Amino acid sequence: MRAPEFWHNKGSVLSFVLSPLGWTYGAITSMRATAKPTWEAPIPVICIGNIVMGGAGKTLVSTDIAERLKAKGQTPHIIMRGYGGSMSVPTKVDLNLHNASDVGDEALLLARTAPTWIGAQRADVAKHATEDGATVLIMDDGFQNPSLAKDLSLLVVDADYGFGNGRVCPAGPLRESIKNAASRAHAVISLGGSLPGSDINLPTFVGRTEATANASDIHGKRVVAFAGIGRPEKFFNTLKTAGAKLAETISFPDHHPFSNAEIENVLAKAKTQDSMAITTEKDFVRIPAALRADIISFPVRLRWDQADAFEGFILERTGLS
Repeated sequence: MRAPEFWHNKGSVLSFVLSPLGWTYGAITSMRATAKPTWEAPIPVICIGNIVMGGAGKTLVSTDIAERLKAKGQTPHIIMRGYGGSMSVPTKVDLNLHNASDVGDEALLLARTAPTWIGAQRADVAKHATEDGATVLIMDDGFQNPSLAKDLSLLVVDADYGFGNGRVCPAGPLRESIKNAASRAHAVISLGGSLPGSDINLPTFVGRTEATANASDIHGKRVVAFAGIGRPEKFFNTLKTAGAKLAETISFPDHHPFSNAEIENVLAKAKTQDSMAITTEKDFVRIPAALRADIISFPVRLRWDQADAFEGFILERTGLS
């Protein structure tokens, strides 16, 4: 989805008018989130969540934590809903079998790092992963889902966007009030820099995205960049930082299922403007396979301001140190 402009403006008349609906929505969400879990796993559960509608960078955080846990000798499995996919029963992602329409784009990316499971019922998915040999579960999204008991809940926030106008949907971008969410979280992860104007009294870890490949390939080159993620402009800014010259930028809704015609249109624009077509890893897996050859996938990873402190916090709070 694309965030309405008034979600940025607390002084918006429309936001004010919609506030009562936001209070109701937020109260229902918080009430549901504090319900008693239906299952408690025999292994640690780390929840990577957010309270803002749209993307915040949870997939990058889940990947980073999985890699750190693997380096410590653990066997992390990632569990998630599989948004954008058609499968609802607990399913272990198979990169040789499944595509984005089956399990969702994020599940395909995460499965490159660690065994990844999708399914509508988080507790059932967690049981399957545990029986399959996981020593720790990483719950990608699900901060407001009460079905599975969590040992560590991390709130991911895009530092550039923050909490928008601070109001709950539909008056603003929040799923619930900041106060209620903070009461259930153990730490905040601020991506892109320090979180301005926040009075959340929780440990905060700052991460920044950086290119893992292709940076030298695009430096000084003209590109037509396109993305269907929560905040496409963040990707476009990353390309600028890497030295690319943006001939044109094209935004699609988050998780947008690209058609052949749409991708052919992007490629035509790139050819006309003597540019390379480039997109995110998450978008790349949703491109029709026959059209991927002429498109660059631009992967990024997280770099922490205090990596050792972040890793130590994760290990200590989960008892895995």
